[in-house]
Amino acid sequence: MKSENKGSLTSWIVLLLSFGTAIGLVVYIAHHQAAVKNLIQGLGAAGPLVSILLYAILAVSPVPADPLNLINGAVYGPIWGGLIAWIGMTLAALVEYFVGRRIGDAAEFERKRQDLPFGLGNLPVDSILFLLGGRMLTGLGSKAVSYLCGIYRISLWRYIWTASVSTLFNAFMFALGGAGLLNFLQ
Repeated sequence: MKSENKGSLTSWIVLLLSFGTAIGLVVYIAHHQAAVKNLIQGLGAAGPLVSILLYAILAVSPVPADPLNLINGAVYGPIWGGLIAWIGMTLAALVEYFVGRRIGDAAEFERKRQDLPFGLGNLPVDSILFLLGGRMLTGLGSKAVSYLCGIYRISLWRYIWTASVSTLFNAFMFALGGAGLLNFLQ
């Protein structure tokens, strides 16, 4: 087997294993949100680290991290919960970016880019407006932007700062919502 084909096969295996593991964990988290909240609370000082790692796990799944943002707000309050959510969301964005790079490598995107229909090979993925505005789309917008940035091999520095800025508002708003919801329910 040529080393080029072997590298592509390895990329696909890594991607499939990552997605499979993440989907299994996400299904568990979705069905046991109260248990996850109790786990994070019960870990004390290690809780924020576990929470941040959960963001990285959610990154390789189609599930948004919004429920985890709410949990962080409920457990740690709007300021600390928002900070934890922001760090976690930025880490998740980096994971998504690097998964996108693997997808691009496995699909040999750079070689096939100019042959994409409808001019998609010229999509302005490196535009700051796209990088900031695309993350504001509801649903899977931020995940799509992250994967595209990895596939298109956007500068890592440009990607990190735009991901950090665009996730800041979302993280604190959801943490504030989680803290408010907790106060309302008590």
